[in-house]
Amino acid sequence: MKFTIFDPLNRSQRFDAADDKGVNTSNAPTIGDVIAARMGRRDLMKGALGFTAIAATVSPMALAASRAHAQAEASSFDFTEIEAGVSEDMVVAEGYDADVLIRWGDPVLPGAPEFDVDNQTAEAQNQQFGYNSDFIGTVPHPEAPDDPDRLLLVNHHEYTNEELMFPGLGIQDDAEFAQITEELVNIEKAAHGGSVIEIRRGEDGKWSVVRDSTYNRRITADTPMKISGPAAGHAKMQTGADPAGTDVLGTFNNCAGGITPWGTWLMAEENFNGYFWSDAQEPPSTETSDDPATILNARYGVPGKWYAWGKFDDRFNIDKEPNEPNRHGWIVEVDPSAPNSTPVKRTALGRMKHEGAMPAVNGDGRIALFMGDDERFDYVYRFVTEAAHDPANPDPNILDRGTLSVARFDADGTVTWLPLIHGEGPLTAENGFADQGDVLIQTRRAADFLEATPMDRPEDVEPNEQTGKIYVMLTNNTRRKPGDENAANPRAENAFGHIIEITAPEGDFAADTMPWEILVKCGDPSVEAVGATFSPATSEHGWFGMPDNCAVDAAGRLWIATDGNSAEDTGRADGLWAMETEGELRGTSKHFFRVPVGAEMCGPWFVNDDQSLFLAVQHPGDGSTFDSPSTRWPDFTDGMPPRPAVVVIQKQDGGRIG
Repeated sequence: MKFTIFDPLNRSQRFDAADDKGVNTSNAPTIGDVIAARMGRRDLMKGALGFTAIAATVSPMALAASRAHAQAEASSFDFTEIEAGVSEDMVVAEGYDADVLIRWGDPVLPGAPEFDVDNQTAEAQNQQFGYNSDFIGTVPHPEAPDDPDRLLLVNHHEYTNEELMFPGLGIQDDAEFAQITEELVNIEKAAHGGSVIEIRRGEDGKWSVVRDSTYNRRITADTPMKISGPAAGHAKMQTGADPAGTDVLGTFNNCAGGITPWGTWLMAEENFNGYFWSDAQEPPSTETSDDPATILNARYGVPGKWYAWGKFDDRFNIDKEPNEPNRHGWIVEVDPSAPNSTPVKRTALGRMKHEGAMPAVNGDGRIALFMGDDERFDYVYRFVTEAAHDPANPDPNILDRGTLSVARFDADGTVTWLPLIHGEGPLTAENGFADQGDVLIQTRRAADFLEATPMDRPEDVEPNEQTGKIYVMLTNNTRRKPGDENAANPRAENAFGHIIEITAPEGDFAADTMPWEILVKCGDPSVEAVGATFSPATSEHGWFGMPDNCAVDAAGRLWIATDGNSAEDTGRADGLWAMETEGELRGTSKHFFRVPVGAEMCGPWFVNDDQSLFLAVQHPGDGSTFDSPSTRWPDFTDGMPPRPAVVVIQKQDGGRIG
């Protein structure tokens, strides 16, 4: 099987459009392309279906009448929604406070220096809060597990924006890599990964960071980690620095993730391909080569060459370490309660551009984890452990044994989970899969052979243990051509995305087949050609596009975070919306929070019976530069650039959020 390697875009193009590398050409209805490089995800709609691109509209009077009828049923959300729009500051619903908990550069480790934006060093950044916050999770405090006012909070630092971090830089492309020095690269590497911070709620009800906590920790692109599971020690995992194939440095581009029932943190490695470099002007073409490594790299978009790391660190140069990319794209398990523990890459969960790893405890005690592979025309996955989880005696290696499956969505409303097991069906040596480790290293190719359903950018996949529902966020796919639609991806040139709801039969999250349906097609419902299907009770401020992350609160209600809305494309910033999933109001959405201009909404996480909500504001000011930022949120201080941050939402009367 051959895969085309497309000409790489220069670095500036990845801020505006999708990168044509890593595309699934095996069984997709069209030739797709790798989804966005680290910043292009916000701008997928440029040149496509935008805010004012379509003139056909629904009658406002008819829409208002329809809304009035639908609103007869009481909403499960009682907040007054905010107006959609774009501004330099964040906006939250009336009656709520939004407080910044921690931001890029704030001290994390005990004794860490204060942030000095004009004198950044890798040494300091290794001790400070990293850049571009994404997934947020909490676990009970190890010394006070029953105290709701003491928690350990974990947060991903997905990637870096050099042009917003450092003065004098524009948006980088290949020709401008000369501006990136080894010291800047080392700062970037230190700003990736994640942070563990102890937080405490004071007598005033507000949360704060415990600055001197011994649990505080930074994980970076250079942190030593172990490799476990079927791919550990595999020939494709061996390098000059690690001939055993069992030890690796670092994790990066960590997007959504998960928290396990036994209190560990799952870090999902997403667009790892962009960090790898080649000295060659053009990568080898599969049109003239049957080299297995070339074919494998092509399926993942390696080398992406979005960063200059390969100029200074040989492990990011595939000419010198050709197997290093195979050691990334995994789920990393970290124990937040043990600050000296070694993170572990769990290869049984497959290698892909992971978005999310949220677990559900099945009725038989096994753990089911649901994951999206965030790329146009890629797939939705599930991993089910072989053993049941025993809360009284948890198995620290339970994620090393189990079955990884990929989803096929059929037109009859059934999703079938197809196991990726070596020797079964086409997953044989004849097709390039030597063993189970090889199947997992080549997860995407294995799923291609099983003819899984190519989706419109599957991102977060969230199970609701209370209802047995599983929600799949499909952000968009403007490359799906007319005539290439399918039941699970019904719109061509899908600029706004949609949400699929899967039902675990009788709450069985490990069932081989499950019913599914589309909860909502996103976009402006007043524009008929968009084909959005929000409930008529949704107001002009309540609709959204580009669903990305989601969360289920303690009451079982669904909240949606978005990535891709902008003034140019939808007339609104990204933010958080509350979504009805039951009754006559099913499909009704209400706008709760919006981020500053240029930012993306990430990581919604509820604690304390929904009395506190943690949110991650990623890349505020995206599209501008350090020297001329579109916002200076959250400091609004001259000379200080915008700073990604974690925000805490609380109701002013102390009640339940929403």
